[in-house]
Amino acid sequence: MFIGAEEILNSSTTTQLIKMSETQEKELSDYVEKYGSESYGFTAFVLNKIRIFSIPLCFLGIVISAVYQYVVGIRKLDVRYKGFYTMITFITLFVIAQVLPLVFVIVIKGFGRS
Repeated sequence: MFIGAEEILNSSTTTQLIKMSETQEKELSDYVEKYGSESYGFTAFVLNKIRIFSIPLCFLGIVISAVYQYVVGIRKLDVRYKGFYTMITFITLFVIAQVLPLVFVIVIKGFGRS
């Protein structure tokens, strides 16, 4: 009985992966069409994905850094400074990941090809 259930699970998982793959390919082709070049479209697609995934990852890094700075750092000063510098690093990465797609669009659409 487990073999049949496993086959159904594998087939539904495969179906979901194929649908996700088709969705990503469609989104990539939309970017290529929008920017008129495969390299520009791919770059915009990747920058958009980085922008989306940087939000939770950077917030998680900021929270962990704050714990190191304000909770663990009360007892150990070297950990406190490590938490502060790590927090500054995550904030910087977050700002870069959010601003870079905007700069890309301004440069490509404004100064590059129309």
